[in-house]
Amino acid sequence: MPDWQNLPSWCVLDTHFHHGQHFLNTWRHWLDDADRPRVLHFVALCPAAPTARQLLDAGQINALLLPLAQTLANQWFGLLPGFHRFLLSEGRIILTLCVGDATQSLRQQSFQADAVRLTWPQPQHAAAFDANVLWSVKALARCCRRGTTLHGQWPAGADTGGWYGHFKQCGFVLASEPPDTLQPAPFELKAHFAPSWTLKQTRRISTAALPVQRCAVIGAGLAGASVAASLSRRGWQVQVLDQAATPAAGASGLPVGLVVPHVSSDDCVLSRLSRAGVRLMLQQAQQLLQEGHDWSASGVLERQVGGTPQLPASWPTEGADWTVAGADAPQYSGRSDLGPGLWHPKGGWLKPAALVQAWLSLPGVVFQGHARVCELRKDAGIWHLLDGAGQRLCSAERVVLANACGVRDLLAKLSAQNKELADHIHALPTMQGMRGLLSWAQHNNAQEVFPPFPVNGFSSLVPPIPTEQGLAWFMGSTYQPEQQTERCDLDNHVRNLEHLQQLLPTLAKTLETAFTSGTINAWKNIRCVTTDRLPLVGPLDDGDNPSLWVCTGLGSRGLSFSVLCAELLAAHWGAEPLPVATNLAKALDARRI
Repeated sequence: MPDWQNLPSWCVLDTHFHHGQHFLNTWRHWLDDADRPRVLHFVALCPAAPTARQLLDAGQINALLLPLAQTLANQWFGLLPGFHRFLLSEGRIILTLCVGDATQSLRQQSFQADAVRLTWPQPQHAAAFDANVLWSVKALARCCRRGTTLHGQWPAGADTGGWYGHFKQCGFVLASEPPDTLQPAPFELKAHFAPSWTLKQTRRISTAALPVQRCAVIGAGLAGASVAASLSRRGWQVQVLDQAATPAAGASGLPVGLVVPHVSSDDCVLSRLSRAGVRLMLQQAQQLLQEGHDWSASGVLERQVGGTPQLPASWPTEGADWTVAGADAPQYSGRSDLGPGLWHPKGGWLKPAALVQAWLSLPGVVFQGHARVCELRKDAGIWHLLDGAGQRLCSAERVVLANACGVRDLLAKLSAQNKELADHIHALPTMQGMRGLLSWAQHNNAQEVFPPFPVNGFSSLVPPIPTEQGLAWFMGSTYQPEQQTERCDLDNHVRNLEHLQQLLPTLAKTLETAFTSGTINAWKNIRCVTTDRLPLVGPLDDGDNPSLWVCTGLGSRGLSFSVLCAELLAAHWGAEPLPVATNLAKALDARRI
């Protein structure tokens, strides 16, 4: 039985996921324990992910496990080499599946396990790790804290070789001496991590978990609301402030957006991060929103003006769950009007404001509107958020700036007050506002023939979806730097029409009158983008527990990145396993330059 009673969190490291039975048993035990920790992290290594069928078979062993296996199997797709994060049981069971070489996976993590389950994928040898035994044990020890327990069954006939000696060398205290080499029967291995030397912490962001306290989040859009939701699941009291009267009043008020992975021929950092973010966003949509009204996993067709987007040359079988050539998708059958492209089976549309509202309704989250934060002051370890008249709006131990380009004004004032902060702030990637106008109109069933799914390219066409006024379609949006003189709405509508003519020429002819007559509707706002088109997530101050953080710059990919960024921030705060490998997490670091 784990020693997790009444703790805020508990972390298990399983060196071989196999078909998932140990995870399902641990999940079931957590559900049945009235004194369970608030959050359970389960990090599992596996050379290759099992199939959904194998998961379900593992659940068949116990009737109590089958519903859990079914829940997980519904999200079990596209498990390419790398890290995959699953938020289960309202986000309080967090599975991080690390597919690929075990030692390399451990080197790309940054957490400290409370318990390690040591198993081998093959009975003949410890094939989960590479041939360099010492480095494998060192990678394991790097993910342990003082007192971490280690338990496992050594396979029958396995040669212990140098494993026991390396466990001792790396700081593990064994409960008993090892048996003779090539023991004919399995035997239990028990140990705990208790090195005789002082452990050093070299990472910039401390791995010492911060006690749950108060947090103020500035900005009630996708970035701020997702941060509030991730922190609330971990027990934080979060106050979200916004200058508008209602949430999602800025760019996150977009009537509808796309949840779709980025694709590149070299499977670049943006592509890998987008898949991690889309997986998390789909999980949140399934748990919090009404399918068919607030969102739909409709699939998305992607077309590229001037050519066809390319899949990576060595695209594994698991990649087909994410993206396939359009001609290979059954949705293409008989649709000569669509043209060449890529098909994203797990893509879909989503109404951002509905998700923002769901996140802000979670326990522990309080929204405060008409609260324009004009200045931040820190006194005795507490941040005070002030309005334009210098009146205090709220106070908290930690602050997250998630108010898009509004971050710039607050950072400018902080730079003038604090030289140390100024050096960090000046190192941030440049942010700029990008205007965008979305064209939309009510659906006329008699005349307009739309594809049954969104079509994405330089702009996007979202077919009729339910709104308060009835079915409506949406096209856009445009891009224009905010420092330029704003174009008139009619000009932007014409630009959206031009993009539609490239995406879907036949449909564009049907809708041309609506675009040019001046009767079409418009929604417009300003996105916050960075120079490298990746969000900024991380601390602005130094120390063991930085207290001022940013989460901004999501640009046009708020639906792909918001949950991932929030989970990354929360992982740093709680010294938790990261949702992505450290080399990918660094690409989002606010101070990456």
